Amino acid sequence: MDAISFVLGEKTSNLRVKTLRDLIHGAPVGKPAANRAFVSMVYSEEGAEDRTFARVIGAVESIAMKNPKERTALFEEISRSGELAQEYDKRKKEMVKAEEDTQFNYHRKKNIAAERKEAKQEKEEADRYQRLKDEVVRAQVQLQLFKLYHNEVEIEKLNKELASKNKEIEKDKKRMDKVEDELKEKKKELGKMMREQQQIEKEIKEKDSELNQKRPQYIKAKENTSHKIKKLEAAKKSLQNAQKHYKKRKGDMDELEKEMLSVEKARQEFEERMEEESQSQGRDLTLEENQVKKYHRLKEEASKRAATLAQELEKFNRDQKADQDRLDLEERKKVETEAKIKQKLREIEENQKRIEKLEEYITTSKQSLEEQKKLEGELTEEVEMAKRRIDEINKELNQVMEQLGDARIDRQESSRQQRKAEIMESIKRLYPGSVYGRLIDLCQPTQKKYQIAVTKVLGKNMDAIIVDSEKTGRDCIQYIKEQRGEPETFLPLDYLEVKPTDEKLRELKGAKLVIDVIRYEPPHIKKALQYACGNALVCDNVEDARRIAFGGHQRHKTVALDGTLFQKSGVISGGASDLKAKARRWDEKAVDKLKEKKERLTEELKEQMKAKRKEAELRQVQSQAHGLQMRLKYSQSDLEQTKTRHLALNLQEKSKLESELANFGPRINDIKRIIQSREREMKDLKEKMNQVEDEVFEEFCREIGVRNIREFEEEKVKRQNEIAKKRLEFENQKTRLGIQLDFEKNQLKEDQDKEEQRHMKIIDETMAQLQDLKNQHLAKKSEVNDKNHEMEEIRKKLGGANKEMTHLQKEVTAIETKLEQKRSDRHNLLQACKMQDIKLPLSKGTMDDISQEEGSSQGEDSVSGSQRTSNIYAREALIEIDYGDLCEDLK
Repeated sequence: MDAISFVLGEKTSNLRVKTLRDLIHGAPVGKPAANRAFVSMVYSEEGAEDRTFARVIGAVESIAMKNPKERTALFEEISRSGELAQEYDKRKKEMVKAEEDTQFNYHRKKNIAAERKEAKQEKEEADRYQRLKDEVVRAQVQLQLFKLYHNEVEIEKLNKELASKNKEIEKDKKRMDKVEDELKEKKKELGKMMREQQQIEKEIKEKDSELNQKRPQYIKAKENTSHKIKKLEAAKKSLQNAQKHYKKRKGDMDELEKEMLSVEKARQEFEERMEEESQSQGRDLTLEENQVKKYHRLKEEASKRAATLAQELEKFNRDQKADQDRLDLEERKKVETEAKIKQKLREIEENQKRIEKLEEYITTSKQSLEEQKKLEGELTEEVEMAKRRIDEINKELNQVMEQLGDARIDRQESSRQQRKAEIMESIKRLYPGSVYGRLIDLCQPTQKKYQIAVTKVLGKNMDAIIVDSEKTGRDCIQYIKEQRGEPETFLPLDYLEVKPTDEKLRELKGAKLVIDVIRYEPPHIKKALQYACGNALVCDNVEDARRIAFGGHQRHKTVALDGTLFQKSGVISGGASDLKAKARRWDEKAVDKLKEKKERLTEELKEQMKAKRKEAELRQVQSQAHGLQMRLKYSQSDLEQTKTRHLALNLQEKSKLESELANFGPRINDIKRIIQSREREMKDLKEKMNQVEDEVFEEFCREIGVRNIREFEEEKVKRQNEIAKKRLEFENQKTRLGIQLDFEKNQLKEDQDKEEQRHMKIIDETMAQLQDLKNQHLAKKSEVNDKNHEMEEIRKKLGGANKEMTHLQKEVTAIETKLEQKRSDRHNLLQACKMQDIKLPLSKGTMDDISQEEGSSQGEDSVSGSQRTSNIYAREALIEIDYGDLCEDLK
């Protein structure tokens, strides 16, 4: 059985042996009959019905117990189809992969179509968004161009006004210089005349002495002379008044005559012009008085005849206006409805994309809001600091003004002093930190009683200029020469050789070192002060000063409080009156310091006011931040509404609006038909009224030579009334001026005759009694008086010029403040355009030239900050904006 199973190809596991070797006889017991064995079998088909000839025990049962899957495997094994299983699996995998590829390509094609459709919608939405964005950009550009254009117009206007004021100031300066030169010349002439007058008075005294010796009647003659002199002076004053009155009257008459000639000339020109106009028209339609009356009578008659027609026409006009208003209202409603429908369509298209854009905008806005808040905090701090400093400066200014008022020192600086002060300021600006100033400005006696003594010791060194080095001093001297200034003394600190202070002198009783009674600032000018004072001592009185100077075995340089100076050489000098005048400069210096402090505070106040004016920028930033915050809040709300908004609502509203739009057409057509019909009726009424007027005025029109009365009314009557009115005005003006001129002539003649007779009689009687010497004296005295009067007038002119100069300087300051504000506004506008990425059309420069102001550090100098701002404004002034895109109605 095992052999049959073996030859039929049964599996080894189905045989009764473990290996095929055991099938050999004797092998199971370890004694195989041979090493090799084979089995052959011949299958004979003698009976067609036999299909099975041998079966293993239990084989049929095992096959019957198999499940379908096992039987299928058995069938495949018997039919050898299992050999194709690997290829079948491979083909099946290829089939599955092909199906998956087909399904993938199908879905991919479907997705591509959807993406294409979505991309198309996104492109349309992007194009529509870009169009709207371009419109917004154009509107923003127009707005900024409008603001910048008018800002530049204001700046140009202020610059012209500032240039005009500066020219006026230059003219006033030249006029003041001319007046000062004239005043100097008049002073010289006055001095010369005063000397001549004194010489004449001396001669008069000599003659009076001779007359007193020779004539006993001298006293009586002198009284008569004095009386005559007084009468002569009174007569001269009366004559001068009369001459002034005569000149005034004469001037009034001349003005009246000129006005008369002007009126007559204007009348003639008017008549000639009317004549030319009448000739150019080819006929003269001037109405006579009876024609005018006839015209008014006929006009009244025509009005009565056409009264009914006029009332009916007025009623038609009212109805026509009401219907026209109704038509305009319907058409406006139609346009509004169409606009609403378009808006709804846009809303329906925009809903899908709006959420994404709003979310992106909200993120960007939050970042911008944080930046704006930071900038707002910085500006708020700067403005608050400026406000606090302004309050402090105002308090200090009030104290300075009170101190200046208490000083009650009002001195007028001469042009020489002003010139020296200007040169001092110039070299300080040229050599900052190297030129300290004049010695008198850098030190001050500790007590007022030492002022005269310190003045005496310092001497000419009081006005010496302290510099840091010899080179600086030489450069300053060269500059003063170039400016043609007066000679100055310079004390270079690196060049001075100073002996050390003798400390033993501080132990002397009744005396102090002069340098110890002087306060000075800055400390490093002590060397110059030691050079000027040396080891000089100051004493309370002259006796102590003399004793200390000459009483010991060693002589000392001493000075008393009254200015008496004792030199080591034995020379004693005083000059109290001159010293007192010089010592007053210490008090004046205190006032000068107050004035300098006032000017310094004023300048600082201006700078702080500039910082305070950043309130406008702060308000702008706050407004921007508030606006940004509100837009952010609105965007968030809008985002929420957009997410929850239902598309059907917009569709429903669009459908409703479309139905309303369909009803407007019939209503508008009905109103138009009514208006056209009424217009024809109104035209017929107007023709009827014109026929009535033509019937009434037919004869009158033939008489005056016109086609109809309307032509005459529109042109000729109006012209006739204007000519008559103008002629009447000329006649009235001429009559008034003639009466006034005659009155002035008569009045002048009467006054002239009376005054001349009276004054000439007095003058003739007085002049005959004066002596030659007295006449000469009076003439010279009169000249002196005239010069004094001229000098007084010049002083008045100078005072007026000073006031005008002050007024102009105030105006210039106000204009500069406005100009600074306008420049700041322009800077803010340009900066806003740059921050908002608004591209302005520029003919010169770029948007990169617009500067961003950096926050200044806490210790930064206000002057450098102002200079930096000025540089920014100057750089931005080079930017030229092309306003060709700005609408003409906005310029």
